[in-house]
Amino acid sequence: MSMQWLETPAQPIDQAMLAAALARQGQLTKPPGSLGCLEEIAVRLAAMQGTQQPSLERVRITVFAADHGIADEGVSAFPQAVTGQMIANFAHGGAAISVLARNLGASLEVVDVGSKADSAAMLGVIVNKAGEGTANFRRQPAMSENQLAAALQVGRDAVIQALKDDAQLFIGGEMGIANTSAATAVACALLERSAHDIAGPGTGLDATGVSRKAQIIDDALALHRPALTSPLEILRHVGGFEIAALCGAYIASAQAGLPVLVDGFIASSAALLALRIRPDVADWLFFGHASAEPGYVHLMQALDARPLVNLDMRLGEGSGAAVALPILRLAAALHGQMATFAEAGVSAKRA
Repeated sequence: MSMQWLETPAQPIDQAMLAAALARQGQLTKPPGSLGCLEEIAVRLAAMQGTQQPSLERVRITVFAADHGIADEGVSAFPQAVTGQMIANFAHGGAAISVLARNLGASLEVVDVGSKADSAAMLGVIVNKAGEGTANFRRQPAMSENQLAAALQVGRDAVIQALKDDAQLFIGGEMGIANTSAATAVACALLERSAHDIAGPGTGLDATGVSRKAQIIDDALALHRPALTSPLEILRHVGGFEIAALCGAYIASAQAGLPVLVDGFIASSAALLALRIRPDVADWLFFGHASAEPGYVHLMQALDARPLVNLDMRLGEGSGAAVALPILRLAAALHGQMATFAEAGVSAKRA
C-alpha cells in the first residue's frame, strides 16, 4: 500500500478572510482584545472556513482502537482484554466519549484499527484492521511497512467519510491498553529525551510502575535507535496502529481543509508526528485540553501550542477535546453574531 498521499500539501488558510476577520474583531462592541483567546480562535476559524460566520455544528468524533504488543511487558495497570471490552462499551454508548458526543450533538464513529478482539460482531463498530495488535517493540519493530501504510490510510479513510457527511470539525480519539507506552516512545524519539522525562501513570501505575515502564521504553529505544531515522520509521518501530491512524487523520484533514481539535497526550504525540511529516498541518490544529500525563508539557513546547482547558484529565478517547468543543463553538458564535459599533450605534474607542 502506498503512502505517497502524505506528500500532498495542506490546504492554505484563506489569508484575505484572516485579515477581514481580524478587522471585524476590531469593530465588535467590546474593548479590543477583551475576549482574549476566543478572538484568536474565531479569527482562525473564519480563515479556515472562508467566512465571517464560522460554524461548528457538524462535528465528527472518531475513536481508533488497537492493541499493543508492549503490553506483554506489564506496562499497564489493566489487562489487554480491556481494549476489546471498551470497544464494545463505545458501541453500546456507555463510555465517556459516548456520553459527551450525545450531549454535544456530535456524531461518534468507532474504528477497530488493530485490536485482538472479535469486533466484527459488535454492532456499530467499523472493522478496518492493520493487524491483530502491534508486535512487542521491546523485542522487534511494532509494525511492518505495509501495516504502517494501512493504519495511516485508516485515518485518512475516516476523514474522507467525515467530509462526505459534511463535517465541519474532526476530533480523533484513541483506545488501547499500553498505548501511553507507545506514545511515550514516539515522543521520546521525536524529542530526543529519556522516557524517565516523559513517562506517566497511564491507566494508573504507581511511582514504581512508572519507573519500570520508563526503563522498558528506554531499553526499546536503545534497541531501535539506529533505525529511528524519520518520523515514519519512529512510528513504525515504536508506535501503535491507533497512533498511526490519528496521524493519518490529521494530515488528511489538513489536506482537505478540515479543522481538527486534538485531544490529550496520545493524540498530541500523533499530532507531533503529523507535523514532522508535514509541517503545514499546524495551521489546521486546535488543542483541546492539557493532559495530566507529565510528558504532555514537552509535546506542547515542541508543537508551540497551548491547550484550551486544563481539567486534570487523562482519559483519552477524545474526551478532553470534546469537553473543549463548546469553547470553539462560542468563539465562532461571538465572531459571527456580535454587533459592530456601527450596527449597535455604540461609540467606538477614541483614536
